[in-house]
Formats: sequence, C-alpha cells, structure tokens
Amino acid sequence: MSQENDEQTTVTESSVLVRRSPRYFRFMLVGAILFAIVALILTFAFPANPTYDRGSVFGFLLAIGVAVGVTIGAVVALLVDRATNRRARTVQADRIDVRVTLGEQPAEKPAERPADGSAPGTSTSIES
Repeated sequence: MSQENDEQTTVTESSVLVRRSPRYFRFMLVGAILFAIVALILTFAFPANPTYDRGSVFGFLLAIGVAVGVTIGAVVALLVDRATNRRARTVQADRIDVRVTLGEQPAEKPAERPADGSAPGTSTSIES
C-alpha cells in the first residue's frame, strides 16, 4: 500500500519592522527594589520618633516607596522603548507556507463493541 504526499510550498516576501524593546516587569521590579532600599535608609537616617517605632515608619515608607519605584521604573521603561524605537529598521523577510496533502489511505475497520457495552479495548473484572 503506497501513500503519495503532495507538498505545496508558497513563498511570500514582506517587509517587517525589527526593533528591541525593554522588559517592563524588570524595570518595575528594579524600581521597587531601589525604593525599598531608600525606604530602609530613610528609616534609620533620622532620629527615632517617640510616637512611632522604626518598624511602622519603615512599613509606611516601604509602601509608598515601592509604589513610587514601580511607577518610575515603568516610566523609564517607556522612555527606553521610545529611544529604541528610533533605531528600528525595516528588513525583507520570506514567509514560507507548506501545505501537505496526504494521498488515499485505506479505511480502518470500526472496532467492535463488547457485549457488555463497554468501550473497545477495555476490560472489566470483578474480584471477589
């Protein structure tokens, strides 16, 4: 039994824009970490307040610092993205589509169902 495969190949040229883009999550993570360190430094840079302990001051500064750091990191990533957009270049690319058509295949016999109504190829057993 022989099978014949017909292969049809189509090549299409198109121009594509190639550019680099920053990883936004990494910029926001670095901003959050830097401002967390700044919050830690600011907590111990000033004299202790008798009303609030250093832990609560650090927590407050950390919450604000991480939010500011993530925002500044995202803005920096956007600025870097705009700067790298200027260096984008257009190149020619080939798109290759391959379609394979299979020849005639022999028809398979349908599997017979067992008398108990279970699926073919399965077995049931009752242990006592």
